[in-house]
Amino acid sequence: MKKKLLSVALLGGLFAAQAATAQDFDDRWYVTGSAGFNIQDSERGTRNAPFLGLGLGKFVSPNWSLDAELNYQNPKFEANRNLLWSQYGISFDLRRHFNAGGDNWHPYLLMGLGYQRSEEEYVIPSPNSPAQRKNGNLAAKVGVGMQGDMGRVGLRTELAYRADFDDQSVSARNQDWFADLLASVGVVIPLGPEPTAPVAPAPVAPSCADLDDDRDGVNNCDDKCPGSQPGQTIGPDGCPVPVSIDLKGVNFDFDKSELRPDAIAILNEAIEILKRYPDLRVEVAGHTDECGSDEYNQGLSERRARAVYDYLTSNGIDAARLAGPNGYGESRPLESLGDAFPGCKSETNRRTELNAQN
Repeated sequence: MKKKLLSVALLGGLFAAQAATAQDFDDRWYVTGSAGFNIQDSERGTRNAPFLGLGLGKFVSPNWSLDAELNYQNPKFEANRNLLWSQYGISFDLRRHFNAGGDNWHPYLLMGLGYQRSEEEYVIPSPNSPAQRKNGNLAAKVGVGMQGDMGRVGLRTELAYRADFDDQSVSARNQDWFADLLASVGVVIPLGPEPTAPVAPAPVAPSCADLDDDRDGVNNCDDKCPGSQPGQTIGPDGCPVPVSIDLKGVNFDFDKSELRPDAIAILNEAIEILKRYPDLRVEVAGHTDECGSDEYNQGLSERRARAVYDYLTSNGIDAARLAGPNGYGESRPLESLGDAFPGCKSETNRRTELNAQN
């Protein structure tokens, strides 16, 4: 159970490194070499001994590195130094570096999982003595260390605790696992040239084709009329386009303000134009012929303007786009029939107009 729990915890730490936030850092592969001293678990019955390590690794994020390291040690039995006891293995070590940037030395934490193979000789009552036991098993370790940057190479000093889950030992039959203490010094040698910081491209001044200073939808290169005002209808050259709505035919019968069928058709066309140019504002202006008194004709022109105004608003044109309705009576005739009949029979004068305001 102890082996399973420790394995799950350390594997979780290994996978956590893959979730580290990517940043700019030296992600070159490097080789490591180390030499140290293994303080053996006293239950083994072996002497403390030096060990060697050789590994390959890289930083997977600015603060996390992952190494694969081979190790070897060959201690002697305390009771019988003529008997062989040796061990070698591989460990996958994850290190969490606490590097604030710019520091020559920084601390780190270590956790690892690996495989250790032990070769042990032991005495048996037989001419074939000594016999030999060879077994491999899971190992796990945790530790702390310091890493320094010496320019071309780096240095590591490390102290680690390794749990060796060897439950087949002949010299310590009642043990399920052993605890060894490892103290080491090592070098870190990056492979390949040192990465250089990317050179930021020189800023490129935007061209006139990318600019639209008056925000009229026409770029500065093609805009022949800079300084367009909001609400104006703009042509492809950036200049305001006069929009005329021809309401010729929106006329009224004599002394009437009701819309005729032919007027309805013309107004429907005007509605489509207004919808096509949503920024266009117009005045609704009513007129009369020259028959009747000024006072009467003023009221009649206002009723005619109101009839057109109501038709437009009831067919989807926002009242905020319409000025009026305004009546001009007989003050703006388009034609006159002379002194005898001063425009009385002129249907052209009995009209309502839409006058563009922008």
